[in-house]
Amino acid sequence: MTHRRFVLSCAALAAASMLARRVPAAVLGNPADGAPLTADERALHALNRLGYGPRPADAAAIAAQGAGPWLERFLTEQLEPRRLPQPDSLTTRLAGLDALQLSQAELFGRYREAVKAAREARREKAQGMAADADALNAVRDKVRPLVAQAATARLSRALQSPAQLEEVLTEFWFNHFNVFAGKNAVGVLLADYEQRAIRPHVLGRFRDMLGATARHPAMLIYLDNAQSVVAGYQPPQRARRLLDARPELKARVPAGLNENYARELMELHTLGVDGGYTQRDVTELARMLTGWGLDTRKALLGGTGDLFEFDPRKHDGGTKTWLGQTIQGAGQAEGEQALDLLARHPATARHLAYKFAQAFVADEPPASLVAKLAENFRATGGDLREFTRTLIRADEFWQRGAYQAKFKTPYQYLLSSLRALDLQPTNLQSLLAALAQAGQPLFGAVTPDGYKNTAAAWRNPEALTQRVQLATTLGQRSGVSAERLTTTLGASVSEPTRRTLASEPAAQQVALLLASPDFMKR
Repeated sequence: MTHRRFVLSCAALAAASMLARRVPAAVLGNPADGAPLTADERALHALNRLGYGPRPADAAAIAAQGAGPWLERFLTEQLEPRRLPQPDSLTTRLAGLDALQLSQAELFGRYREAVKAAREARREKAQGMAADADALNAVRDKVRPLVAQAATARLSRALQSPAQLEEVLTEFWFNHFNVFAGKNAVGVLLADYEQRAIRPHVLGRFRDMLGATARHPAMLIYLDNAQSVVAGYQPPQRARRLLDARPELKARVPAGLNENYARELMELHTLGVDGGYTQRDVTELARMLTGWGLDTRKALLGGTGDLFEFDPRKHDGGTKTWLGQTIQGAGQAEGEQALDLLARHPATARHLAYKFAQAFVADEPPASLVAKLAENFRATGGDLREFTRTLIRADEFWQRGAYQAKFKTPYQYLLSSLRALDLQPTNLQSLLAALAQAGQPLFGAVTPDGYKNTAAAWRNPEALTQRVQLATTLGQRSGVSAERLTTTLGASVSEPTRRTLASEPAAQQVALLLASPDFMKR
């Protein structure tokens, strides 16, 4: 069986390479360069950009209703996702995930229990690198199930939810406010972070999402703001007594100012790298955000609820000069004032407009579209529903040049393949492994800038080979005919691709279509 799969993969790879040579990228999806998109092309364009691609049911609905009426209804519904009923199977699956049901304190308690158990096991063994490695693996074994549940929730929603726009926006904004699953306790908090800090706000107010991420323990841990304290901070007397008794714990006591979050808050989350701030602004903002941390005692005492806590003892209450303004000491209000200013700053509007247009229209987005989005963001005070509506209504979004102009990331490629084949896998581990192999492990972006969404980041020989191998595997499992798949993909399959496929063996046509240049674009 292994040999047969290898032979098929090699055959598919060779044929896919041949297909790519026969179908020049310049003609994909452009039968009349510059001509307006047809109604069918507009429908497929919406499904590929505002969702994770068509399913057979979508193709049937477009055929039954007509592409124009279907598209009008689709766009209206996608902007009101709460009105779209979720499939019972999806609701049931999500309800069974502890990571979505437990409070932050309970989730963090799971991590603390794992660390405690690992520490005790390490003490029982001989000290050294092997013991440290065993302890680390023990913690990961406890954390991994909750990370897997977060991944299950994300993939299940992306595959099954009719609110496809909400799903692609959740992916975009999570990546914008990226946290890394492998950083300390972040893994156990991933699902809560997405569920509460990102998802509710993707069609809400940017300022609300900015504040929700700033106060979430996943972000506070990931970018170290929970460890940022005023210079000379001394822990409470009871903690000092514990430190005297256990000196090895002193390394965990916050030692002073940490600028990581303040820097990324301006450079990545709001103003952008060219937003006009200085290193002094980074330091002053970090001072304003001292004391924004966690009440981990809840987890130690078996409590419930949220973990965010502002501790005035850790806060630098002195006067700051930040972005040309004098900020008087006001405790937590200083940080909230900073978030207010950053959310409405013109540089934030420009930064987000460019990034949004790049993700949803083109790697080099039209300047006119960026200007429209930035103006809307400023005029509406960061209303992300109107921000998204402006994108969807913009002529630039529907121009021929934008059609199939984006190259799918591994995540988008996997989801669009599963949806096109109408596959509903129950075991997602092999899919997560495929994403990791392709260089985009879910929740695995180590750096705070997240994953790139441009073709240059993902279009390379090794990555294309992996996609062909995945296409071969999925094609074998699906049992779908090439004719049915072509019908589902509709106008996104060009005539040159159709002619080339017709000359290949029927057994390989599904894999070849999934591995074609047409399908790798969106």
